[in-house]
Amino acid sequence: MSLSGIVTLLVVGLIAGLLAGFFIKGIAFGILGSMIIGIIGAFIGGFVLGLIGFDVTNTIGQIISAFLGAVILLVIIRAIRR
Repeated sequence: MSLSGIVTLLVVGLIAGLLAGFFIKGIAFGILGSMIIGIIGAFIGGFVLGLIGFDVTNTIGQIISAFLGAVILLVIIRAIRR
């Protein structure tokens, strides 16, 4: 993976993690935590969307996919915490 690919992954992860944090209230991890949640969410979102037949190739699609995955991850974290 090139340096620009890593930077893109970090930016997409940060945006997706922050958006998911605003969407799912009550769970806050800070900037670094949001970035990690977004990156993990990108993998989850890519996997789930791949299962239903969607292939995401552009940056907006990657952000949406990572956001969906991050929301799924935060819902799981919230359920485990209870």
